[in-house]
Amino acid sequence: MGLFSFLKNAGAKLFKKKEADAPSPEDLEKIRKDNIAAMQAAVAETGIEIKDFYLDLQGEAVTVFGEVDSQANKEKVVLVLGNVDGIATVDDRMTVAVPEPEADFYEVKKGDSLSKIAKQFYGNAMKYPVIFEANKPMLKDPDLIYPGQMLRIPKLDQ
Repeated sequence: MGLFSFLKNAGAKLFKKKEADAPSPEDLEKIRKDNIAAMQAAVAETGIEIKDFYLDLQGEAVTVFGEVDSQANKEKVVLVLGNVDGIATVDDRMTVAVPEPEADFYEVKKGDSLSKIAKQFYGNAMKYPVIFEANKPMLKDPDLIYPGQMLRIPKLDQ
């Protein structure tokens, strides 16, 4: 898939805040490792199995490696990582066991709802459950989306 951009100041608050004092290089490395562990835990919570899963974090950029069973799961992992407060880009280096078409990604804007987004992409507001299901387990309620959040918009079978 490649490199994805996200709003770095929107998303799940997984990272601990840095102290006001200038941290030592050792402290910075510990913070980096703690942040990687927090992102790994967030991915693990999805229940998506990733063979040879590995994350690297450099500043606001995360790179993810591994193999997943489906394109949908690959995209969900990218979204879980990108929808973290403090992450600006996700470099997707994952592979898919059985390749399939990629979904579109959409950045939620102020005033959006899943039904409004469904109307825009599918021409039918009542297709919002398709978007909701495509973004589980990141979304737990179809009414709880926020500006800056990135969502998967799967292609509909014609």
